[in-house]
Amino acid sequence: MTQAAHDRLRGVFSSQEVRKVGTGTTTRKTVAKTFWFAEEEEDGRLYVQPINSNYVPTGNKRYISKDELIEKFSPEPEFYIQTVYPKMRELSETIDRADAAREKGETFSAEFEYDNALQVDVDNVRANFGIGLTYLERGESDKAENIFARLIKLDGAYEEEHKHLFNEFGISLRKNKMFSQSLEYYLRALDLTKKDENLYIARVYLELKDIPHCAEFLGKALEIAPANETAQKFLHWLEAKRLLTPEQALAVRSAGSLSNGETGDEAAASPGEEQDMPTFSPVTPS
Repeated sequence: MTQAAHDRLRGVFSSQEVRKVGTGTTTRKTVAKTFWFAEEEEDGRLYVQPINSNYVPTGNKRYISKDELIEKFSPEPEFYIQTVYPKMRELSETIDRADAAREKGETFSAEFEYDNALQVDVDNVRANFGIGLTYLERGESDKAENIFARLIKLDGAYEEEHKHLFNEFGISLRKNKMFSQSLEYYLRALDLTKKDENLYIARVYLELKDIPHCAEFLGKALEIAPANETAQKFLHWLEAKRLLTPEQALAVRSAGSLSNGETGDEAAASPGEEQDMPTFSPVTPS
């Protein structure tokens, strides 16, 4: 059961930690106060996120219970209303302007706005995806590599709310022939979320001309979703190009409980979400 947005908890809380400073007779105790943004999600889960020196939540979320929030944290409503919320809104508006510029093809204006956002929150998922896509659209792989290295460490990049950006970034990595990065990206998602990224992984292995692993992950994709039309077309394309051994083709079909020819003749036209495939010559695997 989900809760309406206006009924869910959202605000700033603080925690205190007593620390010892100095040694021997000079030892003294200090109290360190940390501010956290807390929000209850639609499914009822509650997370806290540290607030940085620019007064916005940043970094990975830590999920806690309401009892722990009440026991270990103190509410800071005035700080939230007067300082944190306005800064969060300002950051969101900056990213909105950047996204709008990128959608219009104004990549340098987009980069400027994304940079402004990242100066406020270097770990902001939307801003990192946005500037990474901007660099990839301009073919600036070196700059995109730096953003990739940051995104791969951000758990928030793999959350459902960023699914569209996640998929767009992964496809752009592959189109820019950043295959090893693309593979690491999807394997990390598979490990972190346990969601079905197997078809994307199979596509990357095909680009790397690693047919055994391509077949393995395509089989996993069909095992999870035998009716997936894109996966079926992918299999038929591989067979039509004679890229699979009979044993590999049988293993993939068995994983998806598919009989020979079940994908249909029309499936050979295109196996992927972008209507494109690698251009290397078909071979018969040994």
